[in-house]
Amino acid sequence: MTLNLMCPVCRESLTLQDKTWRCSNRHSYDQAKQGYVNLHVVQHKHSKSPGDTPEAVTARRRFLTAGFYQSLQQEIVAVLQQLNIQSAIDIGCGEGYYTQAMAEVIPDLIAVDIAKSAVQIAAKQDTQKQVVWVVGTGAILPVQDQSLQLCSSFFSPLPKVEMLRVLKSKGYLLVATPASLHLYAMREALFDQVKVHEPEKFISQLQPEFELIEQHLITDDLSLNQQQLKDLIAMTPYAWKAKADKRAVLEARDQFKIQAQFCLYLFGKVQ
Repeated sequence: MTLNLMCPVCRESLTLQDKTWRCSNRHSYDQAKQGYVNLHVVQHKHSKSPGDTPEAVTARRRFLTAGFYQSLQQEIVAVLQQLNIQSAIDIGCGEGYYTQAMAEVIPDLIAVDIAKSAVQIAAKQDTQKQVVWVVGTGAILPVQDQSLQLCSSFFSPLPKVEMLRVLKSKGYLLVATPASLHLYAMREALFDQVKVHEPEKFISQLQPEFELIEQHLITDDLSLNQQQLKDLIAMTPYAWKAKADKRAVLEARDQFKIQAQFCLYLFGKVQ
């Protein structure tokens, strides 16, 4: 495995020595017992516990482990297999559901998330230590310039300037976003007014530096029991955006049928 980590303080390369990551300027970062490294330094933090709450992370882990978004996970792997990617970073990796599948086809894989609780779970689940797990921010990706072939971001921010910096000249970007009708029935139950998602806006935001190569629409009809419905709500921003009374009514349902709809985009870095 070729490692491309960058010191978040001085931007020099990091090397792993006796479970401590060190740079030439003697900045050091200990590797936690779960196997991750925290490169989210204090001067880059805007809150004490940034990112998803531990409750949201746990709910998402239960939901995804049940296999509900497996079709998207499989499509991600299928796209990667045709590209022969050797090095990549997964931005906003969460608890690692998609990252772990990527690791089966990408030998040099770094995963970063701002939520420490999510990275802890991801690293602990990675018993084969296939991925370099990092607590960090997409605003300053802890990776050296032009060192990777691919950036991925699934339902996470798209730090355009940083992605352009870390990608090689013939690099790729893989993005998953909610499609227009993603979880529409759930949003109808939680809010007085519902707008359809506009996934196409990501295409215009990324141009002209990234060129769209291909896109996929993945649709899944889900039948959820009460606990699975609660987990789905808890893992989304709707958990804190919705009115408490509407959420309580929805969570009282024993069964709930809903459609998940995703857009998966593959972009190429424009030369």
